[in-house]
Amino acid sequence: MTQAGGPGLTPRAEQTRTAIVEAALRLFRENGYEAATMRAIAREAGVSAGNAYYYFGSKDELIQEFYLRNHAEHAAACRSVLDAEEEFASRLRGTLTALIQVLNPYHSFAATFYKHAAEPASPLSPFSKASSPARDASIALFREVADGSSARIDRELRAELPELLWLFSLGIVLFWVHDTSPGCEKTYRVIDATVPLADRLVSLARVPVLRGTMREVVSIIREIRR
Repeated sequence: MTQAGGPGLTPRAEQTRTAIVEAALRLFRENGYEAATMRAIAREAGVSAGNAYYYFGSKDELIQEFYLRNHAEHAAACRSVLDAEEEFASRLRGTLTALIQVLNPYHSFAATFYKHAAEPASPLSPFSKASSPARDASIALFREVADGSSARIDRELRAELPELLWLFSLGIVLFWVHDTSPGCEKTYRVIDATVPLADRLVSLARVPVLRGTMREVVSIIREIRR
């Protein structure tokens, strides 16, 4: 049995749940995802294994909690950019940069963890049903990036753009996973190089001669998603 967080938890139960999550993240960073067993996580949190399993049925559930916490940190980290900037490229660059800054403390275990997340059938996949709360929240954040900008966006593209930007962010994260440069500086350079391209594509989607092609692309994306 697992116990979800929320208003139904007592302050003591919420404190225990938080301690388990934080212990798991410490062990993931220090020892890697595979080496961090539920028993080790419970010991690190100072609770019994049974208590740990009461709140989280598996490491997979702890990772889903990590996804949600990571999103909350990301949303907070890019708030100043989204509140101050109107230009689409600046909003997108700031949001992607903030994402990598939030993820950076977990870079040491990212490669071993993401090989599990890359498996199509894995509940850790960003496309899985289990990951849908974090995925939907992230897509909503990219919707804010687009809708809060001063960019004139083609009507049909606007409907699909948040998910396309989320997919773009997954590509950036995948590059970051394999980035061995000091401070992951290459990842930041990739963001700086690709955001202007994304901005240009969004602008070109309104050009009459290209609008039909863009709408064909949108149609293909919708068909694939069914």
